[in-house]
Amino acid sequence: MKIVLLGYMGSGKSAIGKRLASVLSFPFLDLDEYIVEKERMSISDIFAQKGELFFRKIEKKHLEAVLSGDTEFVLSLGGGTPCYYDNMDSIHRFTQNTIYLKASISTLVERLRKERENRPLLSHLKEEDMPEYIGKHLFERNNYYNLATHNVLVDQKKVPELVNEIRQLLV
Repeated sequence: MKIVLLGYMGSGKSAIGKRLASVLSFPFLDLDEYIVEKERMSISDIFAQKGELFFRKIEKKHLEAVLSGDTEFVLSLGGGTPCYYDNMDSIHRFTQNTIYLKASISTLVERLRKERENRPLLSHLKEEDMPEYIGKHLFERNNYYNLATHNVLVDQKKVPELVNEIRQLLV
């Protein structure tokens, strides 16, 4: 079984994915961490030195490599991964266990406020500009995120509750 978690940055993909993988006794993979390991460069450095287009190309390549393997896993995607190329089609070729972790703008702003310097797409923003930026991004990405097999609302829920909710959705 392959389980793919998607959603905007700060939606809880890594925290929920790690717990879900542990409960299922599956390996947990974070696509961004996988890319960092394979490229021997941080995501921020890739964006700064080679640009977003280069990043999206290697992201697709590494996504395909991870998905085409034989192992079971829980995979956390980067927030933009579903929105480029035919990534959602690729994901659905390998699994129907795709979960959109849906968070409100206010939840995302609260979670991302403290770590925006570490997020290449947010590092240039002033704190007061974050709600508008995140809202615009969510609007642009929602069509892709909604291609997931399941939507799970994460606002005001704890990780164990979300893990149980996701487990009930798996096929």
